[in-house]
Amino acid sequence: MTITTLSSREFDQDSSGAKKAARKGPVFITDRGRPAHVLLTIEDYRKLVRGASNIVELLAMPGVEDIPFDPAPVKISIRPADLS
Repeated sequence: MTITTLSSREFDQDSSGAKKAARKGPVFITDRGRPAHVLLTIEDYRKLVRGASNIVELLAMPGVEDIPFDPAPVKISIRPADLS
């Protein structure tokens, strides 16, 4: 996989070259020297998001039920509020 970095100006002047570079790997497009966009082929994009259909699945941690978790009891003392 080859990562290519282009300035916005370079991208504007040669978008077909950027598309060809995207076949070899992601193309980072910068604005004022800072990464602002990424160009991917549709195949690479689909690989990236495959199987992630919602936020719950994205945040799920398969196998977490096998991790032992036995927290120590917490003692919380409650005192009445002084409303005077």
